[in-house]
Amino acid sequence: MRTTSSHSIGIAPSEITPEHKFLSRRAVLAGGFGIAVAQSFGRESRAWGQDTEAPLTFTRNAQYSVTDTPNSFKDISTYNNYYEFGTDKSDPSEHAQQFRTRPWSVTIDGECEVKGTFNLEDILKPNPLQERVYRMRCVEAWSMVVPWVGFPLADLLKRFKPTSNAKFVKFFTLLDLKQMPGERTSILDWPYTEGLRMDEAMHPLTLMTVGLYGKVLPNQNGAPLRLIVPWKYGFKGIKAINHIKFVEAMPQTTWAQSAPSEYGFYANVNPAVDHPRWSQATERRIGGNVFDQRRPTLPFNGYANEVASLYTGMNLKRFF
Repeated sequence: MRTTSSHSIGIAPSEITPEHKFLSRRAVLAGGFGIAVAQSFGRESRAWGQDTEAPLTFTRNAQYSVTDTPNSFKDISTYNNYYEFGTDKSDPSEHAQQFRTRPWSVTIDGECEVKGTFNLEDILKPNPLQERVYRMRCVEAWSMVVPWVGFPLADLLKRFKPTSNAKFVKFFTLLDLKQMPGERTSILDWPYTEGLRMDEAMHPLTLMTVGLYGKVLPNQNGAPLRLIVPWKYGFKGIKAINHIKFVEAMPQTTWAQSAPSEYGFYANVNPAVDHPRWSQATERRIGGNVFDQRRPTLPFNGYANEVASLYTGMNLKRFF
């Protein structure tokens, strides 16, 4: 599943990366577009977030999939936190439909050997896509189960050859006041930023996501690139990523800066550490009956066997 391949495929001239750009990135791209990406995302702009019916080519990764029944596509795509499009849960699905996700580029810089601004097609390259069913937990004490489609973040980051000084990775959301009305408000300091420690970013559970339910990621869910770190609270899952920076010091991140007593940098799901305004000991699964009993919150959102060793010796009440 982790192997990559290069194939010759038919593609319109307007879709081809100019030769001089291709050659300058050869060390990163290692052969150009893979057939998996070409089949998955198509050659029409509507397949990049404008048409959520666009199918993806992927394989199911059972190793990292939970057996919980996924939430419905409607639940997942209409109950969202995405303040760039409004603060109500229904705002993103109502206000993000005209958001343009192509053309799209991602800038890579900081403590790495390979830097530059790359087209989305270059970023994706022949990364075989996989579906993983993940539990997702929001700091507001609700949860979902989502069948994400993407590829390991580590596979992408390694291509840019981070140096020994790269201790953290910082991510940025697009800043576009015309397309993202929430960014015209002062509710947060824009653009939205998030970060991971390098070992967290390289963990095989950490996913760069491009779809859900086997289709292209809807705009309201973070198209075209969205981060998923399933053992952390949902605000770590930054959306519409257009900049990735390798840094030496722990980066400032949006919510940790906006409300440091409520949202820590690590944001590991921990039922023993309450939000100042509510308990995190239990959670409500979205989509169930309103009278359904709340369920206990699992440490690390149920992924303790995989990730608890990352935090050995840390005081998780202090580093929340």
